[in-house]
Amino acid sequence: MSTRRKKPEELRSHRWYGLAGTRGFGHRSRTAQMGYTREDYTGKPVIAIVNTWSDINPCHTHFKQRVEEVKRGVWQAGGFPVEIPALSLSEPFQKPTTMLYRNLLAMETEELLRSYPADGCVLMGGCDKTTPALLMGAFAMDLPSIFLPAGPMLRGDFRGGPLGSGSDVWKYWAELRAGTITEADWQEIEGGIARTPGHCMTMGTASTMTSATEALGLTLAGAASIPAADSRHAQMAANTGRRIVDMVWEDLKPSDLVTAASFDNAITTVLALSGSTNAVVHLVAMARRLGIPLTLDRFDALSRRTPVLANIRPSGEYLMEDFYYAGGLRALMANLGDLLDTKQRTVEARTLGDALAGARTWNDDVIRDRAHALVPDTGLAVLRGNLAPDGAVIKPAAAEKRLHVHTGRAVVFDDYNDLAARIDDDALDIDAQCVIVLRNAGPQGAPGMPEWGQLPIPKKLLAQGVRDMVRVSDARMSGTSYGACVLHVAPESYVGGPLALVHDGDTITLDVPGRKLHLHVDDAELARRRAGWKAPAPRFDRGFGALYQQHIRQANEGCDFDFLEPVRPAGGDRHEPEIH
Repeated sequence: MSTRRKKPEELRSHRWYGLAGTRGFGHRSRTAQMGYTREDYTGKPVIAIVNTWSDINPCHTHFKQRVEEVKRGVWQAGGFPVEIPALSLSEPFQKPTTMLYRNLLAMETEELLRSYPADGCVLMGGCDKTTPALLMGAFAMDLPSIFLPAGPMLRGDFRGGPLGSGSDVWKYWAELRAGTITEADWQEIEGGIARTPGHCMTMGTASTMTSATEALGLTLAGAASIPAADSRHAQMAANTGRRIVDMVWEDLKPSDLVTAASFDNAITTVLALSGSTNAVVHLVAMARRLGIPLTLDRFDALSRRTPVLANIRPSGEYLMEDFYYAGGLRALMANLGDLLDTKQRTVEARTLGDALAGARTWNDDVIRDRAHALVPDTGLAVLRGNLAPDGAVIKPAAAEKRLHVHTGRAVVFDDYNDLAARIDDDALDIDAQCVIVLRNAGPQGAPGMPEWGQLPIPKKLLAQGVRDMVRVSDARMSGTSYGACVLHVAPESYVGGPLALVHDGDTITLDVPGRKLHLHVDDAELARRRAGWKAPAPRFDRGFGALYQQHIRQANEGCDFDFLEPVRPAGGDRHEPEIH
């Protein structure tokens, strides 16, 4: 880490603005065209504010205002702010899944920072895949970077009780299908579940990943927990703008801050939150961008020692607004104590321990201490076996405990359309002991590995009172979801993984304590089935989709593109542009 401050002529942007002749003339004259004078930018860090606002991203509705607060902070600290819009990954609207486009935003972020005169950047994100995408791009470019989390929305409301995004959708959808609530009830829930700007207020992928980012040391302390509608969120935005200017002068880059121990901190924090299983895919991809060899086994090892301390839906009772009032992420991390490496450094040029100093818990039912953990350990489990040789994941705390060890008959659906067409058919041969299997829902098969993993329970079983079953797929699952859902089965069925070879009536065993997922079919029969398997036709014949299917890695490798990681040896060339 650099101990000296940069001189103005050492700024990267000086190569644009400080040049003599026609090169510098062109940059300065065009900046004047935008209404700025030389005094606005000469000798000052140029701060790229990468903003993922759009009219179709409800999680980032407030970013139009927040970006102005970031700019205010940059100006106040003596920097020159430049807002640069980037691809907006809107989880509710983009189909088949934002995961298909995570790497596209990562590429865009990297290239924006490489090709423009940025000395440092503020990354504005929060909606699920936006956070890892922005960070993956920033890690690859390795300029001074700080993340501004969007913040959760305020809690929903239904007849005097709180509603949580996602979790209560799945809960009440099951009740509607079971006939225990009416269509009018359902419409009332629809009108009250999402009331303010911000991302999901349950411990979904959004809060999981922004919390992981804070644990990595890449946000201001306490930033990830502040609700989007709270005035303290606006104050945090201005403070973020002020801080990035000093980070440029200090030359404080992601590679100076983020280590393997930082990722252990992030994983431990995610596990203590009972965070989204999606974090596994994203953190692996992020680590590999920095040349850190993170594997599924590290998640499982840390899970065995980490208690679940956050009593937040879907695994707990409360919502993110309650979590913030109870002390927020700083309080939870302080309660983790020696499970974290508090010597790791943060964007504030201090240690994580310094950032957590003085943190207190104000409601010990929302944020538990280790002696009163919601779950003593194993908030996440990595499974292996002949059905998932490269691994699969499950969130045991979100499943009925009786299903942690279970053997059942497979009922197989070839793809999502097949599932949708047959799952509620009264003629479907299925009972509560069966294992529902969905294939062709992985990185290539779906395509894009959508959040289809919380497979619906058949209507006829819902009517009998069944609310959880073992479900197995190569899909992901929303962090707001719950149930005994085995996810991310690798390799996926579309590329010939063992999931492609399962037949109706086969027996499958799930053993969470033993970390096993086993198909009771002998090797000779599996070999016979494999010999008869035919690879599906490609999903795309042009455009980004064609690039995606040619280069996407499997879930256990982070679903990054093979040509984007590892990025480079430490200190290697970032392929800076020539200035013309």
